[in-house]
Amino acid sequence: MESIEEFYNYKFGDFPNRLSQSIGQFNVFRIEDRLRPEQLLPPHVRRNFYKIMLYDGENIFHYGDQSITVKGKTLLFFQPRIPYSYDVVSTDTKGYFCVFKEEFYKENIRLNLSELPLFDPGVIPVYELGDEEYDEVKAIFERMSKEINTSYVFKYELIRSYISQLLFLAMKTGQNKNQFKPADAGTRITSKFIEMLEQQFLVEFSSERLLLRTPKDFADRLAVHVNYLNRIIKISTGRTTSEIIYDRINSEAKILLKYTRWNISEIGYALGFDDQAHFNKFFKKQEGISPSSYRLV
Repeated sequence: MESIEEFYNYKFGDFPNRLSQSIGQFNVFRIEDRLRPEQLLPPHVRRNFYKIMLYDGENIFHYGDQSITVKGKTLLFFQPRIPYSYDVVSTDTKGYFCVFKEEFYKENIRLNLSELPLFDPGVIPVYELGDEEYDEVKAIFERMSKEINTSYVFKYELIRSYISQLLFLAMKTGQNKNQFKPADAGTRITSKFIEMLEQQFLVEFSSERLLLRTPKDFADRLAVHVNYLNRIIKISTGRTTSEIIYDRINSEAKILLKYTRWNISEIGYALGFDDQAHFNKFFKKQEGISPSSYRLV
């Protein structure tokens, strides 16, 4: 996982001297000011901070194991649970981005970012903006950019309110498009199941491994009967619990095969397989090719 300090080193060559450790947990930039001639591509990794980007241009963003084409005026959100990267940024790209640690945001706001539907597993937080929406979001970034350079004693409280505006504006946009719906009991169980499933994949080293791999494993943690969990998941998603678990394990396998130097045995172990043969069999059943062949594609 890339730290915010490593991010600054990548972007600027060193950690900004003018920022203290606490202040350095937030910053905001214009995209066009940060473009570098060498156009180094960022690694496809999880970061330990959040990033909100107002993007005006065309590019391909890699989010988890998906590749998303972005054209025109777009608002994007990135979170610590999902690895991401993007292709070379063209020189005519415009916009803003801010980075911040969850500790910064939560300092005076009692809100867990990971609990927002905006950051629910399976939600791709990429929003195309109309001209009016773009101007509204741009104005918020401009206020943050201006405020961070003032001596106002409560400027970070004000900046946190601007971050909240971006979060809730995006969720309002998503709700208008039926992306977010009010949760009933079944939806809450499903959401908790998906959250528990996702949390397992924050592995740092190949010596760690998945602990929950079967519907019963999750049912026991959720304190419900496995038959009830299976029924709720099927009603909520149209898929079986096992299908969702296997699909997510397979998705993580593709990420690790493509973006890490772990050997296949290490990847299989981290994903809970007792030996490489079982992992090979699982992956080939899901993808139709072996892990070694997929890595060469």
